[in-house]
Formats: sequence, structure tokens, C-alpha cells
Amino acid sequence: SAGLTEEQKEFQKVAFDFAAKELAPHMAEWDEKEIFPVEAMRKAAQLGFGGIYVKTDVGGSGLSRLDTSIIFEALSTGCTSTTAYLSIHNMCAWMIDTFGNEEQRQKFCPSLCSMEKLASYCLTEPGSGSDAASLLTTAKRKGDTYVLNGSKAFISGGGDTDVYVVMCRTGGPGPRGISCVLLEKGTPGLSFGKKEKKVGWNSQPTRAVIFEDCVVPVSNLLGAEGQGFNIAMKGLNGGRINIASCSLGAAHASVLLTQEHLRVRKQFGEPLANNQYLQFKLAEMATRLVAARLMVRNAARALQQGQEDAPVLCSMAKLFATDECFAICNQALQMHGGYGYLKDYAVQQFVRDIRVHQILEGTNEVMRMIVARSLLQE
Repeated sequence: SAGLTEEQKEFQKVAFDFAAKELAPHMAEWDEKEIFPVEAMRKAAQLGFGGIYVKTDVGGSGLSRLDTSIIFEALSTGCTSTTAYLSIHNMCAWMIDTFGNEEQRQKFCPSLCSMEKLASYCLTEPGSGSDAASLLTTAKRKGDTYVLNGSKAFISGGGDTDVYVVMCRTGGPGPRGISCVLLEKGTPGLSFGKKEKKVGWNSQPTRAVIFEDCVVPVSNLLGAEGQGFNIAMKGLNGGRINIASCSLGAAHASVLLTQEHLRVRKQFGEPLANNQYLQFKLAEMATRLVAARLMVRNAARALQQGQEDAPVLCSMAKLFATDECFAICNQALQMHGGYGYLKDYAVQQFVRDIRVHQILEGTNEVMRMIVARSLLQE
């Protein structure tokens, strides 16, 4: 909590307490049985965590990007997978709040902020992941409706959520032909693939989302035609901070678990905590965690203030924090020895849950491309 205001320390404490009481005790069960903990998330929404950076007039908390990062880091110490879904839901609510007209804001945001309704972000397709501008899902105008055809892949919450923020092609090839439409569950022509079996992130379902002559009213267009790619990328800048923050929480929890294990576990007649090699490893883990945290919070401030270099700082923070935090969790597992590989010990779940953070919200290879491009442009 170094450098935080009294108010920030207060909601950090609320988030830590919620993580300890409502998430951590159930984390292993949700993972094992693949339970989507909707009731726990609705409890989080009662604390204002359903629309953290959504404006207050539609039920949001109206907090800053830095406040959001602090909250997601704290929540992630209790269950990284559930917090990561919360972060995606928050991103969707923010997109509707920011780019929607008044009617859309009033229709969708209140029920999303209370998490009475849940949201999914639909950008990735079976044939377009990192190359998002090549997406093929089409939305053809027909009177006062769009007819959607195509499919989305790896959609968090897919099939269990109520509102789908869908990037689709209304125009020609490339980013300028992409628009964003809001689709509600139950729309004829909307269906879902099988629930994917995943290494981690098991407390949230992942499915393909399929559109077959799916009719959506033109009033569900978010922003203007052709603005979809811009909306998607602006959402992802915040999404990158959010997912990096979830990684910080997992690493934070893993450092604490390792600290405790080194004190308790004895080998060669003394606690592991007396071994200088392990002391040095723990010191490195804590140092890398603090460095990553500072980088994420710096990017969050830049995004909040609308700095020109914010997208690059978000990419740097996402790249650095997700790589470093995975390494911290992996090292924590190693320092637990054989116990670290048992499902009775939480450290293995943090490793499994944050591995995917190096892939989603833009792979870390794409983050390197964004940073390099900005350094080399004339």
C-alpha cells in the first residue's frame, strides 16, 4: 500500500478481506468442479466491484484505473481465475458506458454493475487471434437490423453470460470495416460450442460463440459503424492493466505462501528459512513483485490521465508483470518441493491460473511488437 491515499488503502483492505473470506476458501473447489461462482461475484458487486470504473449515474463506482488495479490485485490473492473474469466483465461494462448512447447506458449498465447480468467480450476468432483486424464475423445491414454470421473462440463466460460485446465486420477488409454490436443471450441464431477443458481459469467457463443468421437491432450498435476496432483496442489497454493486476495478486499470494512454508518446513535439522540460497530466492521474488507493481500502477495512472504514451506503457506493464509474476509463482512452487505439486497446496493453482495471462489481452509477443513499433517510428 506504499504511495496510496487513505481512501485507496481503505478499498484495498475491503478487497483483501473479501478475497480472504469469500474467494480463498472456495478457490480449490471452484477449480476442481469447474464452478462459475456467480453468487460470490454478485456479493463483490455489492461492494462496488461490478462496474469499478463505470460512471456513477448508471450504477458504477466511478473509480480511477489505479483504484481498479489495486482492487483487482487484492481480489486476485483469493482466486485469480474468478477475479480475471470480473476484470473482463468490468471492461465490457466500461465499453458500454464510454461508447454507448444514453439509451444503451441506461439499458445495460445498471444490471451489469450489480452483476445481475454478466458480460462477455467477443473479439478472438478461430482464425484471428493476434491479427484481430482480420476477423471474419459479418454483420450485414437489413433494414433496421444487422444479420450476424460467424463465430468467436475462447470467450470467457460464453454460454453462461447475458450480454455479448461483439466485434464484427460491417464494411470492407481491415480495421476500418469493423463495428461493435451488443448481443443479448436468447437472441435467435446465437449458440455456443462445448465448454473447453483448460489448464487453469476453471472457475469461469470458456466456449465458442456462434452466430447463424443472428438478427440484432441497429439500436444495439455501439458507437458508429467502423469504430469497432478502435473501441476494442481502447478496451484492451485497460484490460491489459487489469490482467497484469490479477497476475500481481497471484504472485503476492505465492510469496506469502512461500514465506510461511520456509518457516515451517525443516530439512537437515533446521527450517528452510535458514538456507541462504532460499533466502536470496525469496528476496528476488519480492523485489520483482514490487518492480512489476510499480510498473502496472504507473501505466494505470498514464491511462487515467489520457497520456499519449499510455498504450505503450500498458503494453510494457502487461508484458513485464505477466512474465515476472508467472516466474514468481513458478519459483514459489519449486520452493515448496513435492508439496507444491499437490492440489492440496494453493501455489500450483496460482501457477496454472496465471499462465494464460501471458497469452490473452494480446500475447506478450504482440506487446513486444507494440513497444518496438513505438520506439522505431519516425
